[in-house]
Parts: sequence; C-alpha cells; structure tokens
Amino acid sequence: MKQNMIKLSSLLMCAALTLSLGACSKPAEPETEAGSFTAGTYTGEAAGMKGPIVVEVTFTDSEIKEVKVKEHNETFGIGYGMTTTPIEVLPNEIVETQSLNLDAITGATITSAAVKSAVAEAVKQAGADPEVLKAVPAVKDEAKDEVYDVDIVIAGGGVAGLSAGIEAAAQGAKVLIVEKQGIAGGTTSRSGGKLLASGTSWQTAQGFDDNPELMFEYLKSVGGDLLDDAKLMEFCNESVANLDWVAEQGVPVQDVEAIHSSLTPWRVHNVEGGGGMTNGHGGQIIVPLLDKFLALGGEIIYNTAADELLVDENGLVSGLHALKSDGSNVTVNAQATILATGGFFQNKELMSRYPAAVNANTSAPKGNVGDGLKMAEKVGADVFMSNGVHIVFCNFASGVGINEEAGLIVNEEGKRFGNEYTYQYHVAKNLMDTGSVKGYYIAAENDPNKTVQYALTLDSTLKSDSIEGLAELMGVDAETLRAAVDRYNELCAAGNDEDFNKPADKMIPVEGTTYYALEMKPAGSVTYGGLVTDLDSRVLDKEGKPIDHLYAAGEVAFTGFFGEEYPCCGMAISTGVYMGRDAARIAVAELKK
Repeated sequence: MKQNMIKLSSLLMCAALTLSLGACSKPAEPETEAGSFTAGTYTGEAAGMKGPIVVEVTFTDSEIKEVKVKEHNETFGIGYGMTTTPIEVLPNEIVETQSLNLDAITGATITSAAVKSAVAEAVKQAGADPEVLKAVPAVKDEAKDEVYDVDIVIAGGGVAGLSAGIEAAAQGAKVLIVEKQGIAGGTTSRSGGKLLASGTSWQTAQGFDDNPELMFEYLKSVGGDLLDDAKLMEFCNESVANLDWVAEQGVPVQDVEAIHSSLTPWRVHNVEGGGGMTNGHGGQIIVPLLDKFLALGGEIIYNTAADELLVDENGLVSGLHALKSDGSNVTVNAQATILATGGFFQNKELMSRYPAAVNANTSAPKGNVGDGLKMAEKVGADVFMSNGVHIVFCNFASGVGINEEAGLIVNEEGKRFGNEYTYQYHVAKNLMDTGSVKGYYIAAENDPNKTVQYALTLDSTLKSDSIEGLAELMGVDAETLRAAVDRYNELCAAGNDEDFNKPADKMIPVEGTTYYALEMKPAGSVTYGGLVTDLDSRVLDKEGKPIDHLYAAGEVAFTGFFGEEYPCCGMAISTGVYMGRDAARIAVAELKK
C-alpha cells in the first residue's frame, strides 16, 4: 500500500469518537483489515465545461486501483491534450495520493472539479464516503527555491511566448518559459483559433486576390492615428510567412472565412474544427506549438508568476524573479528577457477606465492582470493606456449580436445609435461611445433572423403587447423608446436609412402583435496599448530609447497595432505570433554579437 495512503476505515473511526476526546486516538482493540470499498469497477459522472465527464474507477477492498476518463467533451488545450491538462493529470494523481483533496489545475478549474466530482460519485457507488477522501491530505513535494541560468527567459506561455520560444530554441538558444498558470496557452486556448493573413493560397482558392497593402489599408481605416504604420506594414508583409510558419509547426489550418459578410476579401483563417463566432479552438494552435518548443529542448515551468525584472550592477536587465504557487522563489539569470504575459482584462483597477468592460464576460485567464506592465514600468518602460478595449455586445441566452443580426438595436436609454449591419465590434464601439454599458435588440415576430426567432421563444426574453409596456420592463423612458421605434419604422418604409446608412435590404420594420427586447451584455478578452516597443520588439523607455536586453511580444505590447476598436478576428493571435518570432530573432542576434 502506498506510503501516503490513509485508510477510510481509520478516518471513519476518528469521526465516530466523542468530542470529549479532543483528538483522534487509537481504538481500544487493533483495527481489523476489513476493506473500505466494495471491490469492483464503477462509473461516475459530473458536469464538465462542455458536457458530462464520465469516469470509470476500479477499487480493491482497500484502495482506488485505477481511474479512467471514458467520455468527455472538454476543450482541447485546456481540459485535455497536454501532459499538464486535467484529463491526463488528475486520474493518476488520485490513484497515487488516494485522495480527492487535490488542487485544481490553474487555468482549467472547471474540468478539474468535474473529474474529481465524477470520481466522488464512483466512490459512493463503491460504498464509501467521498467526503473522507476529500479530507485526506495529498503529500506534496517540499517547496524549494530554484535558480536557472539560461540564454533567454520568456515570461508567459501563450501564443506569443511559445512562438518566441520556438524561434529562439531553433537557433540553438537555451530557453526557459515561466508560466503563471498550470497549463500553457493563455487567452489563445480559449479563443476561436483564428489567424489573419493576406495573399494566401486559401484566399486564392476562394477567388480572392489579396495583398499586404490592401490588408494594411483596411486595418489603418479602423485603427487610425493610433497605429504605428511601420509596425503594421511589416506585420502585413509577414502575414503569409507567419501563417506558413504556424502550419509548419503542426497547426492544422482548415479554411478562410469572411471577417463580416459586408467585407471582402476574406482574411480570417480557421484552424481545424473552427469557423464562425466560436471559441475553444485555440488549443489547435497552442498544443502543436508547445510540443514543438519542448521537442527543441525548451523548458517550461508552471504555476510560476514572474513578478520582478532583475537588473545587474551596470543597470542592464539580467533575467527575472518569479514566485511559485507553493511560495518558493525562482531566480532566472538570462542574457535576454522577453515579456509575453498577456493583457490586463482581469485587473479591475486598470479596467475601470472602460465602463462597459468592468463587468464584462471574459475568456481572459484570471492571471491576466498586467504583470508584464508592472515589471517593466519599474525599470523605466513606457506604457500607453489606450482608450479602446475589445468588447462585443450580445444576448448570452441566444447569441444574438454576434451573428450579423441587423434589426433595431438601442442603447440603455432606448435610443438608436448606429448602423446595426456592420462588423459587430464596430457596433460595440458605437454603443460604448454613447456611454452605455449594455444595449437591447428590439424585435417583433417578423424579424427574419433565425437566432432572433429562437430568442423570442425564451422565458428570459422581455416581451409586451406594446412598446410602452416593453419600455417599462427594460427600465427606459417610454417616449424615448417609442420615438426610436417609430423613426426606425419610418426609415424602413422609405427604404432609406438617412440616419445611419444601413443597407435598404436590412431595414426590416419592428411590426407585430408582441414586442421583444433582448438584453445585450458586454463580452471581451483583449486589451490594447501596453508596453511601447520599436520595430525590433525592444521595450522602450519614456524617452523612446531601447531598454537593453528587454523585449516584449503579444498583448502586453499591443501599442501601435490597435486603435480603439477590434478590427477583425485573428488579429490578436497573429500579432502575437509575429511579435514573438520577431523578439526572439532579435534577441538571439544580440546574443551572438
């Protein structure tokens, strides 16, 4: 029997003793070897992130012999697919520790909890109390401080960090990635897994003649003066090479699709299984990149949060300090440091500048609190806080708002504010510009959109036989909403949206016997701005000078790549790949001087 196993029979005996004993003591007579379980194999089930997780647990009369996950629909790259994900890790840990008192894997807490709950259900079937197993302490390794000496250290194991790690390791550098979560991937794993590129073979196959200049023009038209033209042009020029590079690492590119049906050419490339406004396909990018990084000899340590940049006696950045989740210290001495820590969507203080985003639903990991910004600022880095942030408004119950539904949308005051038939992020920007933190999609039975028709059947949808009654349910002024609906219907009848120029074929009046309001709440994940870098991804100080040996890639340094509006799906991931590779190439070149 394993050393750290505590028999259920012993714990149950402790629980049965009277409180007057004050502590568990040995029974008067020796405990028998009677088993704690009814030997056999049992099936347990619990709700996971995307459906039931079914486990098969085999017991002897005294221990858990084997745990197998038989069925699940968890997210690839978060719930399963890596050596650190819950489906692979927890079954073995439960057997080794004979305990359900195991820490959740940071970044995959829902799947972790579901696996343990499913095993607990099987424990009940085997005639034991799972609460007792939840009280069994799992023996952990003693916390010890560690010191690493490497060529390049990278803070963050998302798409930017992994891309940098692969590029550097492929050139022979000794590379260490310090990852805050228990799994790699960051926001990318939770995304739709989309990549942006122009002039690709996928586009040619669809009949689109595209080039970097056209992509630059589109992105510039959205981002305006906040964009760094030189950076953006280089990104566009490298977009095909980056897409090809990602595919060479084993990422399965599936097809290309439209940014929005009103916009051509199509530039958004999906990974296998992706398409449309979906999420959870980013693992198709992260898992191959992680595998490649490790195959090249790269090393990654998890549950380790970088919190300080090291500076040598000459004032040069010389690595970083990090704190492990067990409280131990990690010191990494490195000739070059690349910050790829992601954004700050989970930092309530920093996000307070964006009212609509403060309580927004987000897929950003809880660890995305701006660590890279804080570390770099302490060594004099320049930080740009953008006025824009990645937000889309949708009705969570039905999905209305992200599928090009083009009916009347009003702000939280009941006023129409723009052309509803534009890219959903442009609609969101227009809504936020009114000062609103939510909106409403106003519909009647005649709305032609399938998602809207589905929403009309839901109990959560507000409905009334009058506009005035609907306004009361919404909590808006009845006259304001009535004026918005009447004006919209008037424009529909005229076939000309002279207020906001929505196409005539999308102008469907709100007419029927019942009126509906679908509450549209904010969701987002990407922050703009961040560290200021040059064309070589070197972090700049407040005077515009490079901070030697310090580089940044991805969301922590999106200054110059984004304006105040998200231009299209795939922009954040592709920018992360581009910046990560660029930072690594320059860092390695500097090492070889």
